Amino acid sequence: MSDLLYKIAVTKIPGVGAITARQLIAWCGGVKEVFTTSKKDLLKIPGIGRAIVEPILTKDALRLAEKELIFIQENKISTYFYLDKDYPQRLTHFPDSPVLLYYKGNADLNHPRTVGIVGTRKPTEWGKTICEEIIEGLKPFDVQVVSGLAHGIDVTAHRKCIELNIPTIGCLGHGLHMVYPARHRKIAKEMEREGGLLTEFTSDEKPDGPHFPMRNRIIAGMSDALIVIETAMKGGSMITAEIANSYNKDVFAVPGRVKDSNSIGCNRLIKTHRANLLESTEDIGYIMHWDKGEIPDKNIQKQLFLELDEKQQKIVDVLKTQDSMPIDAISHRTGLSQGQLAAVLLDMEFKGLIKSLPGKRFVLLA
Repeated sequence: MSDLLYKIAVTKIPGVGAITARQLIAWCGGVKEVFTTSKKDLLKIPGIGRAIVEPILTKDALRLAEKELIFIQENKISTYFYLDKDYPQRLTHFPDSPVLLYYKGNADLNHPRTVGIVGTRKPTEWGKTICEEIIEGLKPFDVQVVSGLAHGIDVTAHRKCIELNIPTIGCLGHGLHMVYPARHRKIAKEMEREGGLLTEFTSDEKPDGPHFPMRNRIIAGMSDALIVIETAMKGGSMITAEIANSYNKDVFAVPGRVKDSNSIGCNRLIKTHRANLLESTEDIGYIMHWDKGEIPDKNIQKQLFLELDEKQQKIVDVLKTQDSMPIDAISHRTGLSQGQLAAVLLDMEFKGLIKSLPGKRFVLLA
């Protein structure tokens, strides 16, 4: 069986989300090993109970993965596993980022500058005009635009990007077997040429309420700067802004009239210092330190070794001495028990400092 089959299957285990999937893979020593490890050893993994172990042993997830693999091959879909070098680097710093992404398109998922744009599904004409003006103003900064392909501000941003030949990516709350809303099929097809469609959901998953907040975290995580244009106090745009703030992203909001229901959310974000006031794209250039026409080095995005505690520093020092090292050797060299190491190594992998390899081996990523 191919590695991709196991990568898909681990996301189809009931009750297993992104964080638990990473934990399983790290403890078992690889994605294939999740399905070959004994029941006894699986139950030893902290936080992994019978409710998760039993579905792993039945192999139902593998059968679902076989169907998805056929769909991927027939539709020429690209996949990005969280340990792959071409996985979106901006997402590697967040432990809740998708374990596996499905992508159809041509845009670079590691573009040097990415701007997210979100807003209400029922914008005013003023809001749509502002959105288009912002897109025009962003073009000289050589950006890529990410949004959610929803009605309103999202699709307005995507359309303007296509008009101006700016790469734009739509993050979906469902699998790539469909486009929702259906009326956006044509623009979605156009986006594939210069941009793309990105999702963590397999082809058997339809648009569902909980999927959209999950989709929003990808928009937030992929963005260097997130722009909010017209939003009420509650809704997907505010959720995305909150996630972006929790990810320490730069958030911008377009202010509106005090009593305008479509501007209450933006005004509140600005008032509570959770968003920068956005009057023109010059504000973005100033705060982000972007110069027009200057393309930054992609490696700048990879911020490693910002702050290491004593245990992490020991591990880094040891891994510097070899290309890769098994966990028992790391334990011997650092003086840390394998139980202590498991949590530290998992945290370091979340931060993009190290990568786990089959056989419970680890390699330093710098």
